[in-house]
Amino acid sequence: MGRDVILATPSGPVNAWRADPPHGAAALGAVVVIQEIFGVNAHIRSVADGYAAAGYVALAPALFDPVARHVELAYDADGFARGREIVEALGTERAVGILRSCRGALHTEGHRGIGVVGFCWGGTLAFLANTRLALPAVSYYGARTVPFLDEPLQAPMLFQFGAEDSAIPPEDIARHRSAQPDAEFLVHPGEHGFNRDVDPDHYHAASAAAARRATLAFLDAALRQDATP
Repeated sequence: MGRDVILATPSGPVNAWRADPPHGAAALGAVVVIQEIFGVNAHIRSVADGYAAAGYVALAPALFDPVARHVELAYDADGFARGREIVEALGTERAVGILRSCRGALHTEGHRGIGVVGFCWGGTLAFLANTRLALPAVSYYGARTVPFLDEPLQAPMLFQFGAEDSAIPPEDIARHRSAQPDAEFLVHPGEHGFNRDVDPDHYHAASAAAARRATLAFLDAALRQDATP
């Protein structure tokens, strides 16, 4: 369903995985899918394909490209360490700049209803795409969001957490609720990465399914509202 495309960004050309709705179907809107620290790998591509199958144009930018291209890391200690290293080298501002370019490219195509869905590190960037780019956003277990919680929301926001996530303890979820009372919150059974179906140590099928249903309902409401003249 998907294919590789190139995006022009302030940090240079960036690869992205692009997936479109089934042939002949009108798009319900556009969704920027924001990667974990493991790169735009088979899992993230399949997530983008899933949103396309649900009726959205889906774009998953390879945010690591300004530092290292074609990164697909294993879900192990070495992959985690390398991913963190690239995240630090890239920096938040360059990552948000690439997301801004995604928004611009999709606007140029005529999409008015644009949302973002991000996972782990991408969950934090989804929050920043809301506060800094005014895009409706869904954050799955964004473990780096706490330092940014004083930034005001600019669009609808849904946070989704795992109840047994050691990276985001209950007190951090409480901080999110306190700082962002206008956001929606869902806490599902499972650990960090409960949506990652290629990782049996973390995947929680029932929670992943419930979170996807909630995400699709959120996008349907938020992007329809965003597309209203």
